[in-house]
Amino acid sequence: MTASQLTAQAIARAPASGSRRARLLRKLRPSGWLPYAIVMMGALIMLAPFYFMFVFATHTNSDILSMPPPLWFGSALADNIHQLVALRPHFWHSLGLSLWVAVAATALNLFLCSLGGYAFAMYEFPGRDTLFAGLMATMLLPAFVGMIPFVLLMKEMDWLNSTRALIVPGACSAFGVFMMRQYIGSALPRELVEAARMDGCGEFGIYWRVVVPLIGPAMGTLGLVTFIGSYNNFVGALLVMSQQEMFTAPLVLRSLQGTGQTPWGAISAGSAITVLPLLILFAASSRRLIEGLSAGAVKG
Repeated sequence: MTASQLTAQAIARAPASGSRRARLLRKLRPSGWLPYAIVMMGALIMLAPFYFMFVFATHTNSDILSMPPPLWFGSALADNIHQLVALRPHFWHSLGLSLWVAVAATALNLFLCSLGGYAFAMYEFPGRDTLFAGLMATMLLPAFVGMIPFVLLMKEMDWLNSTRALIVPGACSAFGVFMMRQYIGSALPRELVEAARMDGCGEFGIYWRVVVPLIGPAMGTLGLVTFIGSYNNFVGALLVMSQQEMFTAPLVLRSLQGTGQTPWGAISAGSAITVLPLLILFAASSRRLIEGLSAGAVKG
């Protein structure tokens, strides 16, 4: 058999082998419903604690500790809330304190991080890249490394048992500056800034009138992430708050454990009340969160 005949046979067999390979890949590919089933299973596992929290908030301690535990809502919600307020009369004050800390920290973080991101994205100055790299390196440090210096600094500044200790230290985050820099660098043309500068607009005026209106999605995303983190800040409050009237909501709920028989119904009711603002906020802004994260990842 000549070389040309062998070549012709190889060419003739090639489509057949290619089709067999395609059929094999189709067999190995998961069916259309399998990925959705896996995602749904993961979602159910993640939502189960929230569901049982709301269910247990409507049951008594004896019902919660029974086997099997209740799977549907009961009628003891009002009694559990009454017990919670009786055990911790300052619960509503603590909830308001948590909201105030979260709102103030979010507002400061948005303002300072957007300013920092704008400076890193639009200005050329000596050491800019080195400074930005150092800022990003702080994200690699474990949080517990700074706990002791944080407490000592708050004590020296006489900020213990003060909301300032929960608001000011987190007023500008490395993640926020990074996110704003990436978003501004990809969404804001330099020509627009130069045109505003040529029209006589000051630097802060450019930031406030030109930059801020264009970075709404990123600010919405950063605001949501910052609000949730500040609202749920348990460790920070535990380190600097020792007076019960200055406890935030997470500290109040934690203080109910270890007091004889743990009132799980009251704790569940308090947890459900505490988490409601976050659920409402997330449901109202989840689309903006996804848009902001996606847009911030466009430019490296």
